[in-house]
Amino acid sequence: MKQVIFEIKSNERIAKNVYRMLLAGDTTGILPGQFVNIRVAGQFLRRPISVCNITDGLLTIIYKVVGVGTEAMSQLPIGTQLDILTILGNGYDLTKAGDKPLLVGGGVGVPPMYMLARQLREMGKEVKVILGFNTVDEVFYENEFRALGCDVTVTTVDGSHGVKGFVTNAMDGQQSYYYTCGPLPMIKALINALDTHGEVSMEERMGCGFGACMGCTIQTTIGPKRVCKEGPVFPAEILQL
Repeated sequence: MKQVIFEIKSNERIAKNVYRMLLAGDTTGILPGQFVNIRVAGQFLRRPISVCNITDGLLTIIYKVVGVGTEAMSQLPIGTQLDILTILGNGYDLTKAGDKPLLVGGGVGVPPMYMLARQLREMGKEVKVILGFNTVDEVFYENEFRALGCDVTVTTVDGSHGVKGFVTNAMDGQQSYYYTCGPLPMIKALINALDTHGEVSMEERMGCGFGACMGCTIQTTIGPKRVCKEGPVFPAEILQL
C-alpha cells in the first residue's frame, strides 16, 4: 500500500451515471485487477475504485455515481488534488491466461478488464472480451477494447445494442482461461456456464481497504478471506456463491 497525492487532469461523463477520471501521480507498482481508495472531502470512508488503466504517468479510473461520495467525485474540477491509497489488493494472474483468454465485464466491472486486456494483447494473446450492460445508455469502452485488437461482443439485457440478453448468451466455449468482474448474479451464471478455470474479482463494501477492519470478509472453500486484502481477485473454484 502506498499513499499518494494525485491531481485530476480530466473528469468526464462517458455513459449514464458513469464517469472517467484521469489522475496524474505516482502509479508505480499498480497491477491489473488492483484498486485504489480515494479520500473524498466530507466523507468518513474512502471510496474504493478499480484501476482501469495506467499509461504515460496517468491513472485512469471509471466510476458510477451511486451515492453522495461518488456524486461529489463527479463534481470535482480539473486541478483538484486527491489523497489516494494505491497498490491495494491482489490483481489478476496473467501467467495462467493461455493463448485465448476470455474477459467478461458487467457494468462497472468493465474497467478492470481494460488494463488486463491491454497487457494480455501486449503478450500476444488472442483476447475475447464480452461486455454486459442493461441498455445502450450504459455502454462504454466498446471501441477502446476494439482498438486494442480484442474480439469484442457487447450484450444488453433489453437488446438495444449488441446481443440481446446476458453475457452468457455471447459465449462460445473456446476460451483457454477466463477473467471476470461484475455483479454477483452475472458471476454465478458465468461460473456455472464455463468448464475452464478462471479468476473472479469480487465486489464488497470496504471500510479500510487494506485488511484491518475485516468488514469485507467472504467465505471460501479454504476459509474466510478479506476481499480488500486476499482479493479482490480470487480463483473461481474456491468461491462459495
